[in-house]
Amino acid sequence: MGQKDQLMIPDVARQDGKSFEVLRVWIAQKGQHVSLRTGVWEDPFAWGIMLADLAGHIANSFAQSARLDRQEVLQKIRMGFDVEMNSPTDTPTGSIM
Repeated sequence: MGQKDQLMIPDVARQDGKSFEVLRVWIAQKGQHVSLRTGVWEDPFAWGIMLADLAGHIANSFAQSARLDRQEVLQKIRMGFDVEMNSPTDTPTGSIM
Protein backbone atom coordinates (compact mmCIF):
# COMPACT_ATOMS: atom_id res chain seq x y z
CA MET A 1 0.00 0.00 0.00
CA GLY A 2 1.35 3.36 -0.97
CA GLN A 3 0.27 6.94 -0.46
CA LYS A 4 -1.74 6.78 -3.68
CA ASP A 5 -4.13 4.45 -1.85
CA GLN A 6 -4.68 6.85 1.03
CA LEU A 7 -7.02 9.81 1.17
CA MET A 8 -5.59 13.27 1.69
CA ILE A 9 -5.68 14.91 5.09
CA PRO A 10 -7.92 18.02 5.01
CA ASP A 11 -5.97 21.30 5.09
CA VAL A 12 -7.67 22.46 8.29
CA ALA A 13 -6.57 19.24 10.04
CA ARG A 14 -2.99 19.75 8.85
CA GLN A 15 -3.02 23.32 10.16
CA ASP A 16 -4.51 22.50 13.56
CA GLY A 17 -1.80 21.15 15.85
CA LYS A 18 -4.48 19.62 18.09
CA SER A 19 -6.30 17.73 15.33
CA PHE A 20 -6.45 13.93 15.41
CA GLU A 21 -7.85 11.12 13.32
CA VAL A 22 -10.96 9.35 14.59
CA LEU A 23 -11.79 6.70 11.98
CA ARG A 24 -10.27 4.80 9.04
CA VAL A 25 -12.14 2.30 6.90
CA TRP A 26 -10.22 0.08 4.47
CA ILE A 27 -11.51 -2.34 1.86
CA ALA A 28 -9.21 -5.36 1.75
CA GLN A 29 -9.73 -9.01 0.85
CA LYS A 30 -13.34 -8.20 -0.08
CA GLY A 31 -14.20 -6.87 3.37
CA GLN A 32 -14.20 -3.75 5.52
CA HIS A 33 -11.41 -3.25 8.02
CA VAL A 34 -11.71 -0.46 10.55
CA SER A 35 -9.45 1.43 12.91
CA LEU A 36 -11.15 3.82 15.28
CA ARG A 37 -10.12 5.98 18.18
CA THR A 38 -12.28 5.04 21.12
CA GLY A 39 -12.75 7.29 24.11
CA VAL A 40 -13.17 10.42 22.01
CA TRP A 41 -16.71 10.95 23.26
CA GLU A 42 -18.17 9.65 26.51
CA ASP A 43 -21.69 9.35 25.09
CA PRO A 44 -22.28 6.96 22.14
CA PHE A 45 -24.91 9.47 20.96
CA ALA A 46 -22.02 11.59 19.65
CA TRP A 47 -20.98 8.74 17.33
CA GLY A 48 -24.50 8.85 15.89
CA ILE A 49 -24.05 12.53 15.15
CA MET A 50 -20.73 11.80 13.47
CA LEU A 51 -22.33 9.05 11.34
CA ALA A 52 -25.08 11.47 10.30
CA ASP A 53 -22.47 14.10 9.41
CA LEU A 54 -20.59 11.50 7.34
CA ALA A 55 -23.81 10.65 5.52
CA GLY A 56 -24.17 14.33 4.68
CA HIS A 57 -20.64 14.48 3.26
CA ILE A 58 -21.28 11.35 1.19
CA ALA A 59 -24.55 12.80 -0.11
CA ASN A 60 -22.76 16.03 -1.03
CA SER A 61 -20.15 14.09 -2.99
CA PHE A 62 -22.82 12.24 -4.98
CA ALA A 63 -24.69 15.49 -5.62
CA GLN A 64 -21.51 17.15 -6.90
CA SER A 65 -19.93 14.32 -8.89
CA ALA A 66 -22.90 12.32 -10.11
CA ARG A 67 -25.44 15.16 -10.11
CA LEU A 68 -27.84 13.19 -7.94
CA ASP A 69 -30.36 14.80 -5.61
CA ARG A 70 -28.79 15.15 -2.15
CA GLN A 71 -32.01 14.22 -0.30
CA GLU A 72 -32.51 11.11 -2.45
CA VAL A 73 -28.93 10.06 -1.73
CA LEU A 74 -29.48 10.55 2.01
CA GLN A 75 -32.65 8.48 1.77
CA LYS A 76 -30.75 5.63 0.10
CA ILE A 77 -27.97 5.83 2.68
CA ARG A 78 -30.54 5.61 5.48
CA MET A 79 -32.23 2.65 3.77
CA GLY A 80 -28.88 0.86 3.48
CA PHE A 81 -28.08 1.66 7.11
CA ASP A 82 -31.44 0.35 8.33
CA VAL A 83 -31.21 -2.83 6.24
CA GLU A 84 -27.71 -3.59 7.53
CA MET A 85 -28.63 -2.82 11.15
CA ASN A 86 -31.73 -5.04 10.97
CA SER A 87 -30.10 -7.91 9.07
CA PRO A 88 -26.29 -7.70 9.22
CA THR A 89 -24.32 -9.19 6.34
CA ASP A 90 -21.40 -9.83 8.69
CA THR A 91 -20.40 -9.51 12.33
CA PRO A 92 -17.83 -6.88 13.29
CA THR A 93 -14.83 -8.42 15.02
CA GLY A 94 -11.67 -7.08 16.54
CA SER A 95 -10.42 -5.67 19.78
CA ILE A 96 -9.42 -2.45 21.44
CA MET A 97 -5.71 -1.88 21.11
